[in-house]
This record gives sequence, structure tokens and C-alpha cells, in this order.
Amino acid sequence: MQNSFFGRKLTLATIGLFFCFSGMALGQETPAPTTPPPSEQKPVTPNQTPPAGQSKPASGPSTGPAGGAPVDSNSYKVGPSDVLSIRVWNEPEFSGPVAVQQNGNITMPLIGDLPAGGKTPVEIQDLLAKALTKYVVKPLVTVTVQDVGSKKYYIDGLIARPGEYPMISPITILEAISKAGGLQDFANAKHIYILRGDKRIYFNYKDVLRGKHMEQNIPIEPGDHIVIP
Repeated sequence: MQNSFFGRKLTLATIGLFFCFSGMALGQETPAPTTPPPSEQKPVTPNQTPPAGQSKPASGPSTGPAGGAPVDSNSYKVGPSDVLSIRVWNEPEFSGPVAVQQNGNITMPLIGDLPAGGKTPVEIQDLLAKALTKYVVKPLVTVTVQDVGSKKYYIDGLIARPGEYPMISPITILEAISKAGGLQDFANAKHIYILRGDKRIYFNYKDVLRGKHMEQNIPIEPGDHIVIP
């Protein structure tokens, strides 16, 4: 009888110790962090200021044509056949590539025609932002040159990379030859010429490299055709 009593006390004590240690172990567990379900996250509403960490549209050099130098949005003058990349923050219907027409205008949804020829991308950006205020609250607009179609020159003959080149900034004939990879081994470096309309302008590559007759190193004009015989 007495042994049975002491046995029950020992059993109860053992059970109590088990729950005590179990409670301590559970108390040491770190609760998993909780994240709000997607439905509780706040959506971005139209015309809202970009969230922290996401920059607003800014003016400056655009990437320009593939393989070319950046087009300076503050100085490049847009012309017919250029393609502009227009981005209006949070307004996809006003965003996308837009070609400059032969009359120098671009056409935008709701707005209609806007003059772009002879203006820089930054000037077009400001003009478009003002026109959009009728439809968008505080529009954030970025305009860059996606493709230079209005100003091109050509290099043919014994040159490393012949072909058509976009004229995105002022460039001399010597710089144009360098940009095209330089002359091939058997090129006639003394009798290079430029076809400009009905004119033929000669260029002595070797003289200019030696610092002689530097007046030959004239700026290239849109439509010039450089021939390397």
C-alpha cells in the first residue's frame, strides 16, 4: 500500500518534469516572421509619385542606336525619320516608340500632332508634358532618341566596316574613318574622297595623320558618301 502510494507520487513528478521541459523548449522557438498576403499590399494608383528606390524619368543622354555613342538629349536636334522613345510614368497608352514624320511632327493619342523637328528631346519632353496636363495629373515624361534616321552618312570601299552610320554628333572625316575600323591594307590613303551632292571632295589620309593640310579634315554632313578607293 505504501509502495503504491510512493509509486504514484514518482509517476506524477515524472509527468510534471516532462511538461516543464516541453514548455521550456517551446518557449525557446523563434516565431516565423509573417508577411501580409498580396491582397493587403497597396496597389500603385495612376499619376502616383514613383515609390522609394525607383527613380523618376530624367533627361540626359539616351542609349541611341545599337553600337553607337549615346545621343545627347540636350543638344541633338530631332529630324524626320528619327524614332523617339516616349515614356509617360504609369500611363502606357501614351508610352512607346513614335516616328517623326516628314513634316517634323509626331502624333500622340488624344493630343494629335506636336512639332518635334528641329527640337531637342528635352524640348519635346517639356512640350509633351504641357500638352498632357489636360489628361494626366502632373505627368512625368521622358523622351529619348531610339533610332537616328534623319542624319546618316555612308562609307564604302576598302574600309574595315563599310556601311551606313548614324550621325548623332558632329564628326570629321578622320573620326568617321576611325569609327569604321580604319583602312584596309591596300586602300589608297592619298585619294579618299567624299561625294556631297554633285561635289567630290578629296582627302589625303596620310597627310592629315602627319599633321599636314589639316584643313582637309572637314566635318561630315548628313548624306555624305565617303569612298575609300
